[in-house]
Amino acid sequence: MTDPASPLDAPFRSRRGRAMALTMAGVSLSLFAALAILIRGWGPADRLLMFGLGLAMAAFLTRYAVISAVPLPHGLKVRNLFLSRIVPWDDIEDVTFPEGDAWAKLDLADGDDLAVMAIQRADGESARVEADRLARLVLSHRPR
Repeated sequence: MTDPASPLDAPFRSRRGRAMALTMAGVSLSLFAALAILIRGWGPADRLLMFGLGLAMAAFLTRYAVISAVPLPHGLKVRNLFLSRIVPWDDIEDVTFPEGDAWAKLDLADGDDLAVMAIQRADGESARVEADRLARLVLSHRPR
C-alpha cells in the first residue's frame, strides 16, 4: 500500500500480501529446484516435473504479487488474482470495507460489487487509510 501522504491518485497495492507472495515464490522455486537436484534415484523427467511444479507455484504467487488498483482518467483498473477490469468512475456508487471482510469492495451501479484485493485487511490500519483514500478518489470523480 502507499503512504497515507501519497497523492490521491497513486496506485493501490498491498504491502504484506505482495512481500509475502514474492518471498514465498522465491522459496518455492529454490526448494523445488533443490529437491529436483538432490533426491537420488530420480530420472530426468522426474527432476524436470519437480522443478516445473516449483516454477508453477512461483508463477501463481507472482500473480498474487501484482494485484493492484490503478486510477485512470476514465475509471479504476482493478487487477485481482484472476481477473482485471476497468470500472468507469460513473459506475462506482460506493467503497465499502466492512469489518471481517478480507478486502475492500466497490458497490457498482448495476447492483453488483467488486472486490479490490489491493486493499487487504492483512495490512492493518494502513488498509483502512487506503480504503478511505479510494472513497475520496471516487467522490472526486463524481459530477458536481
